[in-house]
Amino acid sequence: MSLAIPVLYGSVRTDRVGIRAARYVCDRLRDAGHTPTLVDPVEVDLPLLDRMHKEYAPGEAPDPMERLAGLYREADAFVIVSGEYNHLPPPALVNLLDHFLNAYYWRPAGIVTYSRGSFGGVRAGVHLRDMLAELGMMTTPTALAYPRVDALFDAEGAPVPTEAEGLATRFGRFETELTWVAEALRAKRAEGVPYT
Repeated sequence: MSLAIPVLYGSVRTDRVGIRAARYVCDRLRDAGHTPTLVDPVEVDLPLLDRMHKEYAPGEAPDPMERLAGLYREADAFVIVSGEYNHLPPPALVNLLDHFLNAYYWRPAGIVTYSRGSFGGVRAGVHLRDMLAELGMMTTPTALAYPRVDALFDAEGAPVPTEAEGLATRFGRFETELTWVAEALRAKRAEGVPYT
C-alpha cells in the first residue's frame, strides 16, 4: 500500500552533507512504492516560530506554513532526518516541527540520524523520540544512524557501491516497520481518534 510520507530534513548549513541521507531515504521510499516529499528548511523558508499554525485564523497563516499544513494533514507517516548539534537535533529541524501540532497526531515517525563522525547522530535521535511523542507521533522501534555520512552517499544520495547492500538491508527493516505501523494507524484513524 502506498503511503504519503513527508521526509523532514533539519539542516540549513552551507556545506551540509546530511541532505545526502535525506535524498537516499526519499529514493528508497519511492522504490518501495511510497510517495515521499522532502521537506527542506532551506526551500520551505518557514519563519522562526512566533505562532503555531493552529493559532492563526483559517487562511491567515503564512504561505509556507499553510502549504506544509496541507502536506502534513495528508501524511500517513513521517520520517525525520536529523544531524546532531551539541547532542541535540538542529534548531532548523526543531523550528520545522514546532510550527505544527495536531497534524502529527496519531501518525508514526521513523527516525534517521547522521553525522560526519562515528556516532551517527544517535544522541539527537534519543531526544527526538521524546519530542516526537510530545507532538503526538509514535516512533518506530528501528532507527537508522549513518555515521561518516559523507563517505556513505554521493551528493545525490546514491550509496557508494561498497556500502549499498548493507544500507539497503538496514533500510528494508526500517521501511517495513514504518509501513506496518502507518497502515495500522491509518485504519484506526479512519474509525475515529480519541482527540485532535
